[in-house]
Amino acid sequence: MDTLSRRSLFGLAAAAPFAFGAKKIPIGLELYSVRNELKQDLPGTVRAVAKMGYEVVEFFSPYYAWTTEQTKDIRKLLDDLGIKCLSTHNDAKNFLPENLAKTADLNLILGAKYPVMASAGRPQGVAGWTTVAETLNRAADSWKSIGLRPGYHNHQTEFMAGTLDNDRERPIDVIAANTHKDVMLQFDVGTCVDAGSDPVAWIDKNPGRIRSMHCKDWAAGPDKGYKVLFGEGDVQWKRIFEAAEKTGGIEYYLIEQEGSALPPMKTAEKCLANFRKLHV
Repeated sequence: MDTLSRRSLFGLAAAAPFAFGAKKIPIGLELYSVRNELKQDLPGTVRAVAKMGYEVVEFFSPYYAWTTEQTKDIRKLLDDLGIKCLSTHNDAKNFLPENLAKTADLNLILGAKYPVMASAGRPQGVAGWTTVAETLNRAADSWKSIGLRPGYHNHQTEFMAGTLDNDRERPIDVIAANTHKDVMLQFDVGTCVDAGSDPVAWIDKNPGRIRSMHCKDWAAGPDKGYKVLFGEGDVQWKRIFEAAEKTGGIEYYLIEQEGSALPPMKTAEKCLANFRKLHV
């Protein structure tokens, strides 16, 4: 190929629009979405979720009470179904120094890469949120040699301006600025939008740190909020997918639904179908 042809080819590649699917990003389900079904029949619920076509599951706080043998049984179930657990949702206490070893052991058995702090409780002011960041850093240092990385999952509070001693920062800014770069910022999109923040701006501000994302929709209006199905609310998902895949470092997406007019399993199935229509 001559020089002019190569230049023309590179020019066309640079001008081509961003396309999803250049790198396959798995889609999973935060199992809190089907929490009652999971409580009644964990193996059956996981099998049903896998049959829908979900590739990843995220277990939440009850997993921490499992024995080592129970956890191994769940891992075998996942392997048999061909799906993965890449992260878990954890109470803040699971990140206390005396609990780091147990948290690591359970996550390693499951094959998870990211134990995520799902709630920080009620930190007060910049100092309180800085302490949360220090807790995450301590976990990162403790787990680095075994290949685990902690994560932090936001809610509305973290994106609310005017909630700290100073008005210049939001809690999420304190978390991001004071944690190691290998602490994942697991992005709950719907709560960010609900708080009036720009999700694309947040992703672009934290390149490489948005390794997983809770695809939760939100819509203004009575009887809407988080009850709208994924893809049927106010969130501009295609812009967010583009930012996540170009800048955020996304490794997998997770559907999360807090409730809808449909039964939970039907809701999970419908949300997956909507995701596939939007992420093409």
